[in-house]
Amino acid sequence: MPSWDPTQYEKFAAERTRPFVDLLSRVAAQEPSLVVDLGCGNGIATLALAQRWPHARVVGVDNSADMIESARAQDDGARVEWVEADLASWDIASLGQAPDVIVTNAALQWVPMHLPLIEGWVDALAPQGWFALQVPGNFSSPTHALMREVAVEHPQAAALEAATKRYGAAEPSTYLQILAQHGLLVDAWETTYLHVLDPAGEQDNPVLEWVTGTGLRPILDVLTDEAERQDFLDVYGSRVAEAYPRTPAGVLLPFRRVFAVGHKEG
Repeated sequence: MPSWDPTQYEKFAAERTRPFVDLLSRVAAQEPSLVVDLGCGNGIATLALAQRWPHARVVGVDNSADMIESARAQDDGARVEWVEADLASWDIASLGQAPDVIVTNAALQWVPMHLPLIEGWVDALAPQGWFALQVPGNFSSPTHALMREVAVEHPQAAALEAATKRYGAAEPSTYLQILAQHGLLVDAWETTYLHVLDPAGEQDNPVLEWVTGTGLRPILDVLTDEAERQDFLDVYGSRVAEAYPRTPAGVLLPFRRVFAVGHKEG
């Protein structure tokens, strides 16, 4: 799993939060007893869950010690139970009760073989429970295609090729079928957001800044030599800037995201 920099990630907090808000708008749970955020990251979304359901027990799970530390620092009232764990091996039974709401936002693309995990999490839901997921669906976009292209040309091509293959997300229909097969009523959809980055023109390459906080993390973890890292960033950054030119409105970043929300009957 990649390392994370909470400060870098939060540079585009508004844009990253918007899909979570859209996802949560389809969850109609009224008075859940237990709400779980899988892949909680820096905790901003998790704290929003605690605010929406003030009487619920709220648990946030993430494998990044840095992100969990950042989340705890923002949780002044110790409202949330923060758990550092890898979702691939974490046991949902450790919660001690059946969750009424499970949310996972922009996290499962980092978890290998996450489809079978979803089945187990859904089966663990309480009666009338809700499962809601959102994952990026932009892995064929220029941001990632150029990342793979530059990786192949780099002296550390073999290691970088492996790093670029750590992601994985399914189509809306795949998530719909899985949730439906486990007895949930499902709403699945996709949205392409057109983010306007840096309208004030304060950043040289805002799309590079964006991916440095997310998709580029595995690459940066491999390139521990500063010169090799900078060489990659110089080449990749120039191609990204060409692919995403500045317009009078700012730098436009189309970003496709995949959503699925399921409600368990009975």
